[in-house]
Amino acid sequence: MHRSSVEASAADFAACRALLRKGSKSFAAAALLLPARVREPAAAFYAFCRVADDAVDELGEHASPAAAAAAVAVLRERLARAAAGAPDDSPVDRALAHVMAEHALPRAFIEALLEGFAWDAEGRRYETLSELNAYAARVAGAVGATMSALMGARGPDALARACDLGVAMQLTNIARDIGEDARRGRIYLPLAWMREAGLDPEDWLARPVFDDRLGRVVARLLDEAEVLYRRAGAGIPMLPRDCRAAIQAARLIYADIGRVIARRGFDSVSTRAVVSPGRKAWLVLRALRALIARPAAPDEERAHGAAPPLDEVRFLVEAAR
Repeated sequence: MHRSSVEASAADFAACRALLRKGSKSFAAAALLLPARVREPAAAFYAFCRVADDAVDELGEHASPAAAAAAVAVLRERLARAAAGAPDDSPVDRALAHVMAEHALPRAFIEALLEGFAWDAEGRRYETLSELNAYAARVAGAVGATMSALMGARGPDALARACDLGVAMQLTNIARDIGEDARRGRIYLPLAWMREAGLDPEDWLARPVFDDRLGRVVARLLDEAEVLYRRAGAGIPMLPRDCRAAIQAARLIYADIGRVIARRGFDSVSTRAVVSPGRKAWLVLRALRALIARPAAPDEERAHGAAPPLDEVRFLVEAAR
């Protein structure tokens, strides 16, 4: 760990925590399971991402690529100043600069997130699963890599599994939010998959309704997510012991969203799948029990742990070197 020369006050970090509580109740709740040594830098990281996302959102939906690129260029310059130890006069920037120096946090992780925000602003669509994974790597894999680094798990296998979890969670988000996204004129499903199922993406977006064809696409996406959840599970023992319960709980809860969608016949157009508070509490307890009395890892899990990273997240793993 590096010692930071950037001064960040308790008030700066309090401002970051306030942004976290306001912007993401789920992230804030999950963070409560993390030790304080990780919780505070994670809040600073989240706060900068929230501010950056809001800045790009101000462009409005379907901004021109030039406008999105210009907005991200401004944010990259702001990030560069924080990384150089000369942050803007803002509590969020000072806290981030401190965390980046203290934890030797690769700037490439946050730059990847900024690029993902730009892709959203452009209304970019994805023809193949690989293209979708490239997007998920930026908006979610980078979060997994950052959290792993903040916890102190910086080995390539640990980072690859953290990225697996981030991508899996993003695929689940996409499967859950199909109807909500469509009503905003957005579509994230692989377009080639839709055509293979007999759906024209533009026609469907003009009248987003659920049928068995769409159900097959959703099921296929959740199958891909499930593979990554299994791989991510092999990364839990690579984390410090005091961080494992929080990440295992997040993994179990997000994977359960996919099961709720499946029980509803893969229809996430008519309704939005949620995991009930009681179910979440049970999954948290299950995560704690599994980690307290953890048997030796089976051969399959060990193989998952050593699996190479997805091609689309490899740049994040390599950035940590």
